[in-house]
Amino acid sequence: MNTTIRIEFSLITENISAHMLDAIDKALLDYLQLDAKQTNKELSVKLNLSVTAVYERIKKLERAGVILGYVALLDKRKVQRGYTVFCQIKLKEHLQNSISEFESEIITLPEVIECFHVSGEYDYLLKVVVEDMDDFRNFMVNKLTTLRHIGSTQSSFTISEVKNTTSLPINL
Repeated sequence: MNTTIRIEFSLITENISAHMLDAIDKALLDYLQLDAKQTNKELSVKLNLSVTAVYERIKKLERAGVILGYVALLDKRKVQRGYTVFCQIKLKEHLQNSISEFESEIITLPEVIECFHVSGEYDYLLKVVVEDMDDFRNFMVNKLTTLRHIGSTQSSFTISEVKNTTSLPINL
């Protein structure tokens, strides 16, 4: 008699929320946010854990989606993107189609490094990086103002950068 046994495998994603992170997880995340190139050995010394324990915690945090990825942070001026502008955008109308089309178009513009749908007088806040004022004018005239659903824009030019961090406050 042949009996077929069927085994199903599924990827189980660990469900971790901020309040479920222990003190070691939080310290590990703080260290990684400061320098993600640290070795597991360096982290193990700082956390007083074994290298294996550090590795397992990092993998757990990655699987749970707490750690989304690792990036290199660039000096904007050295890559000719040292001019930061915040653009407030007001749409002509607030129909679902207009919102979806605007969002689909705005994500294709490489100069826009952040875009937020906001409440208040304007609908969107964009963070734009360009080389200089001429480059910004070119961006406005040839890219941004050609988008179909924009009713008006208002731009604020940065004088100096007072604080800019990618680290999230975890230990509050």
